[in-house]
Amino acid sequence: MESESRRRRVARKMMEHGDSMLSECTLQLRSRQFTKMWKRDADEHPAAPREHSADDSTEKLVDGACADDAGTPGAEREETGIREQEVGVKEEENERRESTCVSHGSISVMGRQRVMEDAVMVVPEAVTWGLSSYDFFAVYDGHGGSSVADLCRDRMHKLLSRETEECSPDRGGGGLVDWSKVMAACFQKMDEEVRLSGGDSQDIASVTEVDGRSSPEATVGCTAVVAVVGKEEIVVANCGDSRAVLCRGDDAVPLSRDHKPDRPDERNRIEAAGGSVINWNGSRVLGVLATSRSIGDRYLEPYVISVPEVTVNKRTEVDNFLVIASDGLWDVVSSEVACLVVKRCLEGRIRWRSERECSCNRAADGAAMLIELAIARGSKDNISVIVVDLKKSSSSSS
Repeated sequence: MESESRRRRVARKMMEHGDSMLSECTLQLRSRQFTKMWKRDADEHPAAPREHSADDSTEKLVDGACADDAGTPGAEREETGIREQEVGVKEEENERRESTCVSHGSISVMGRQRVMEDAVMVVPEAVTWGLSSYDFFAVYDGHGGSSVADLCRDRMHKLLSRETEECSPDRGGGGLVDWSKVMAACFQKMDEEVRLSGGDSQDIASVTEVDGRSSPEATVGCTAVVAVVGKEEIVVANCGDSRAVLCRGDDAVPLSRDHKPDRPDERNRIEAAGGSVINWNGSRVLGVLATSRSIGDRYLEPYVISVPEVTVNKRTEVDNFLVIASDGLWDVVSSEVACLVVKRCLEGRIRWRSERECSCNRAADGAAMLIELAIARGSKDNISVIVVDLKKSSSSSS
């Protein structure tokens, strides 16, 4: 009884003081009792997280090599309403190239939604350039259905690989990769595939218009944040309101900017094209879509565009890790708090599971901890998180 009262006091303080209490309370998030009690106090409808048991092997993350089957999105399963995509660790050196394959973990859950519209993709060495290789990490947040997100998951990394190949001297390129142009071309072709054929997705039929009326597929879309990690640089392309954050030293460094309709430059662009931003349960393009850029969503052209914003960042010795996630996380957890939680997981100061169950993939534990935190804070969306441990990369490639 005393323990229950103490947990209630801690939960009440954290709800009142928010991020300032995180350092005292993060460790308790792994307690399923604490998480359920917190949601009950806040009168939230309970989500459907898995029940944790020391003897339940199904709760563990999949930790394995991503080698021959690295192009697949990882293990997927349905458990108590939660679909997860989990990608393990690969720490192998390529004798021909400077391998950058890093320790990473990813999880994608339905949360409080009834359908899963997020998709996650991790492809080690997806892009090769000379003697160097780049690992591919992406989160796709679908809306109106999962078909566009699923198509992006299956196709985006392949399109990016082709675009970089076009820059090689033997293909007539200049021998240097202009990442802004490459990413823009990749996203444009991805958008065209959604528009014209539906590609590999079984859910998207061919896009047609009858009597001037758009087919239902025109209302389906997704945001996309893509991170390409090389030995010397990190390239991020973002289209929408998912986000990539770099932990550099003790600082949370944003590698992307959310494309929200009320962002001044985005609002100006929308209005210049003849559209409008209407406050309807938050700022929305024409009162409909809560993001100003996405792939798909033909019915909102030209106001919603698929052009990504691209950043290229040189890696430093104090770069710790990347957090790439959908807005199901960022709507309730700040970049600074996310970096704090993951950093403590990687340092072994907090654990998502008991020490006996620990898989030694602390990046996966960090992703799981962020999922727990987002659910406990009342996230109502699908939540997808990738954590990329850059320190592992530095040590393995040296």
